[in-house]
Amino acid sequence: MTDLLDSQAAAGRPPQRTRIQHAGAGPRPGANQYDLGTFNEATIIETIRQAGSISRTEISERTGLTQQSVSRILRTLIERGLLAEGEQLRSEKVGKPRTPVRLRPEAAHAAGVLVDPERLTCVLAELDGTVVERRSEDFDGQVAPEALVEIIGGHVEDMLTASGIDRSTFLGLGVATPGPITNGGDLLELPLSRAWRNVPLRRMLAERLHCGVIVQKDGEAAAIGERWIGQNSRAGDFVYLYFGTGIGSGLVLNGDIYRGTSSNAGEFGQLAAIQIGQLDDLGRPTLVRECNPTTALPEIALELGYSGPARTYAEMCREVGRGVPEAVAAAHRVADVIARGAVGLIDLLDLPMMVVGGPAFEPELREIVLTTLDAAVNSIPTARSARHVAVELSVLEEVAGAIGAASSIFHGSFAPSVRSMTGPRPW
Repeated sequence: MTDLLDSQAAAGRPPQRTRIQHAGAGPRPGANQYDLGTFNEATIIETIRQAGSISRTEISERTGLTQQSVSRILRTLIERGLLAEGEQLRSEKVGKPRTPVRLRPEAAHAAGVLVDPERLTCVLAELDGTVVERRSEDFDGQVAPEALVEIIGGHVEDMLTASGIDRSTFLGLGVATPGPITNGGDLLELPLSRAWRNVPLRRMLAERLHCGVIVQKDGEAAAIGERWIGQNSRAGDFVYLYFGTGIGSGLVLNGDIYRGTSSNAGEFGQLAAIQIGQLDDLGRPTLVRECNPTTALPEIALELGYSGPARTYAEMCREVGRGVPEAVAAAHRVADVIARGAVGLIDLLDLPMMVVGGPAFEPELREIVLTTLDAAVNSIPTARSARHVAVELSVLEEVAGAIGAASSIFHGSFAPSVRSMTGPRPW
């Protein structure tokens, strides 16, 4: 049973992992050097990633693989430079000392970009999520698509040069963007930037940079990053509630990201609209302004009688932190509506954890939002007496989208997935 997946390959069910899509002149030298031959290799890497450092015996115990299989696979991964051995540890007075293994962070690198209508954030990350280089730029969300691609390409090339990394370790570029998108990485009806609608962003970037490219929704990218960097604390199922250009969500189910048929799973605003009964004459959910806190928070505070100088979202968040009554009341109103949508998610999916983060999740809002969410998802859902839902702050904080986008490259290259045994992944 322990080597069942390897034997499936011998029986004609190929276990080869699907390469990340690329276009143009072909991938960079390192884009495919770490392609894993078997599901068991990916499972061992995932076990090591979650543990941080772990012995061969512990890997065997956690995966169910024989020690002979573990030793064989580890030898291959060490020779290929993905893993490193630590100092020998003797846990007992008698017996062979244990030699732990760990991932080599410098063995692989990926770039991640968060494309927002007002700000571009780029990172170059190591395999463990450590940011090596970071770039950001404010710009007009109506910039032409060709100019957007050139800006991203310039930042990625600049980060690669400035970092001095071995270019053969660069695996590709992940891009996080507001949805909706297509399975092929085209932007569709983006609500806040008409200039970027119906743009084949993945293809354009792949041709510009000649590397593998993944394009996904920002909430989905953040969920992947949370899973990748959160190690054991994020090893189970969870939903990531993402504060960015509106409120979105990313779902990790059965150890993998759930994208849905069209790669647009996680739309949150319509769910919140249904929960609060905000529908048009035909019964369709309408836009819920509270699900775009960057606009709603200042507006609601003004409606409640706020007369201070704050007008922008960041300024109003600071007023919340100072305890200004109208600003605090506005924050509670936004949190209450978001919490109703969150209840719908928990009721539908029966999840044990909700993680909250994103670039717009300002520190002044965290206590109000987290407390409101915790109370709602643990008191309203039908199965409230059968489980407790943990509501936690993201480990990624304000760069969740960009680091998540980079982590998507690592996830696509190394994380075990049954889909990789049966056909191509949906990106």
